[in-house]
Amino acid sequence: MGGPPDPGELVERARAGEQLAVARLISMVENAGPRLREVSAALTPHTGRAHVVGLTGSPGVGKSTSTSALVTELRARGRTVGVLAVDPSSPFSGGALLGDRVRMGEHADDPGVFIRSMATRGHLGGLSWATPQALRVLDAAGCDVVLVETVGVGQSEVEIVGLADTTVVLLAPGMGDGIQAAKAGILEIGDVFVVNKADRDGTRRTVRELRNMLHLREDAGAEAWAPPVLSTVASRAEGIDALADALDEHLTWAEKSGERERRRRERIRREIEAIGMEQVRARMEQVRGGAALDALTGRVLAGELDPWAAADELLESSG
Repeated sequence: MGGPPDPGELVERARAGEQLAVARLISMVENAGPRLREVSAALTPHTGRAHVVGLTGSPGVGKSTSTSALVTELRARGRTVGVLAVDPSSPFSGGALLGDRVRMGEHADDPGVFIRSMATRGHLGGLSWATPQALRVLDAAGCDVVLVETVGVGQSEVEIVGLADTTVVLLAPGMGDGIQAAKAGILEIGDVFVVNKADRDGTRRTVRELRNMLHLREDAGAEAWAPPVLSTVASRAEGIDALADALDEHLTWAEKSGERERRRRERIRREIEAIGMEQVRARMEQVRGGAALDALTGRVLAGELDPWAAADELLESSG
């Protein structure tokens, strides 16, 4: 009765819309518990439908406010929405995470919205290592759109492109974001560019600079996607309808062009590689200090074996 929940049962409850089951599944993947394999196996047949949208940009551009306004717009269009707000602090320390929850408070009682803050836990790419699995949970739970809001930590923001079907880059006038975007390579990853806080001075200049820089990008052909540059005032929900339209237009293009499948294939490839590397690392930790490694060390020291051959033997014995 009081044992750990069955992953298959939790997945079925999550698919039925039970938010507590969704929360428990995300906790299980975030904590990398012993039943993580079972959770993954139970989730996978029910995934691949959600439109994953990444929102990234420098601190101060209004990512959380924009995310909240976009949730409101998507809900008005009848979409169910999941939000993963990836936070650099501990999930128990408050701080920025608490700020996200306050800004998202208007959606707290909406059964069609699921919001989860996740800690990066020292991961430097701006995303939690568990984010791909958490995305899978929200996808299986029936979310039409999953918004992933990154911490926005400079060049490492580019990691979001590996997870998203559509990447939104948020900037703000007066912050030098146009030049910073060019320096950080953000121009290459954005599918939609948004100049938020457009009621500030310098908005037209920032929009113009962005459009000029995007125009100079190498065009991959007539069928290539041309990223739009939009202006919003998220705090007043101005321009958010145009942003939602742009997300739909990009998804339509990505499906027709095959870009969505290409991105998802690459995403899964990287995830498999990461899991494989973690398993190899775990095996190496098990043999470190063991008799096999000691014996091989002695043989290399005695000149009987070279280090490469010793590593081959070690891998064979640990496999």
